[in-house]
Amino acid sequence: MQTIFMTGGAGFIGSHVAERLLARGDRVVVYDNFTTGTAANIPAGAEAIEGDIRDKANVQQAVAETKPDGVIHLAAQSKVGPSLEQPDMDLEINILGTVHLLEAAKANDVPRFISASSAAVYGHAGQLPIDETSATEPLSPYGTSKLAAEQYIQSYARLYPIRTAALRFANVYGPRQTVETEAGVITIFCEALLAGKQPLIQGDGEQTRDFVYVEDVAEAVITAFDHETVSGVYNVSSETQTSINELLKELSHAANREFNPQYGAPRTGDIRHSYLSSVKLRQTAGWKPKVALAEGLQRTMDYYKA
Repeated sequence: MQTIFMTGGAGFIGSHVAERLLARGDRVVVYDNFTTGTAANIPAGAEAIEGDIRDKANVQQAVAETKPDGVIHLAAQSKVGPSLEQPDMDLEINILGTVHLLEAAKANDVPRFISASSAAVYGHAGQLPIDETSATEPLSPYGTSKLAAEQYIQSYARLYPIRTAALRFANVYGPRQTVETEAGVITIFCEALLAGKQPLIQGDGEQTRDFVYVEDVAEAVITAFDHETVSGVYNVSSETQTSINELLKELSHAANREFNPQYGAPRTGDIRHSYLSSVKLRQTAGWKPKVALAEGLQRTMDYYKA
């Protein structure tokens, strides 16, 4: 049995990761401030500590008392809009909070540190699919802060005896996602369709995204945690390019309801096309996505119907 200290474990992705770790017999200590996550998301058997990664002393104490075999860092400010409105807040959470965790891991001889990053670090793609060698030119403070956090994570791996990896998630979706999350467009559309409302598409709907199911992402996180060969940065994606218009058609089929979407102005700082290659993680550790978009959307729609 291993002990894992997990930030953001009460959130969308974290709760799925925690479930899988507990199912295989690991001890999971969730550290969360419950700003976006909820206590109801924490699976039975996990321990919970209420705290904020911006509180250095509290982070140090929590890690010291937990004595973990590794850290899985999923807590973040994960929205473009707030990062534009409050870039200092975005910086404090995504960069300073990450440094606090790295310092706590170093002080307590924690050998593994796996962190969530984002496809937002790339900005507009010059060539698709995007791989880990593509240029990183983020379009928002959010993407900038995630890229800076990656650099800190990698520098600690070079300086200290700690294996680190940053996983650049594509657009994650699935059960327990909230409309407040940056990639929550699927949840927003599900709720609108089930309520008989017409979804609003920001832009012309031809912008594309790489939607990856949350269970596949949870498996990627655990794969990175387990495999000693995984270090550096890795994309986690479905390797499938889907337009927002195509997405709505699939969701309409899953909901068995017709729709006539409304179109609005595109969001500031929005990326036009995003489609990632996850070949590196597949070749390094054998991970690959298993849930096709149609199946994942049906599971998600069924969750919100219940």
